[in-house]
Amino acid sequence: MDTPLSRKEQTHDRILDVAAGVMRAHGFDGVGVADIMKRAGLTHGGFYAHFASRDALLAEALERAGHDSRSRLQRAIDKAGDAPGERFRALVEAYLSERHLKSPDSGCPVAALASEMPRQSEAVRAVAARRIAGLTDAVAATLGPSRGRDDAAIVTSQLVGALQTARLLGDNAKGRRHLAASRAFLLERFGAH
Repeated sequence: MDTPLSRKEQTHDRILDVAAGVMRAHGFDGVGVADIMKRAGLTHGGFYAHFASRDALLAEALERAGHDSRSRLQRAIDKAGDAPGERFRALVEAYLSERHLKSPDSGCPVAALASEMPRQSEAVRAVAARRIAGLTDAVAATLGPSRGRDDAAIVTSQLVGALQTARLLGDNAKGRRHLAASRAFLLERFGAH
């Protein structure tokens, strides 16, 4: 049985939820301590009772965002049937969905922040590397044992890149067409045959 969270833990979670959404929507530079605390309904002065630094907040918020995104993706995979390729199809369709295109603030932080990650602190980069490895693991699990880790890495790169490019094109016919073409390619190339 889970123990109820203390008031401090609940507040910490609220700060992380706000920071994770702001970070995905506005990038790492868009995460200002004062703004995050205000959005969480708290004063700026209370920040250091929860985090040692802004980088500590960024690392935890990235971990939270990645965990939340992975959980949503896993739920989509788990709804799929057990027929060959169904779990992979579910992953591809969920990740490259129009809903994900429209929702950078609640979607995969890797796609939302990949180009900014190399310029972050070592702690944030370490979390980013774990998030990418986790996404690659999820892909590998859906591809099955006949495909190697290299195939999983290729698919992961295609997923992230396709979503980023579609977002650059916009939530419009061009962006949606880009997602559809990427889905079709991945399912044709890596789906069950």
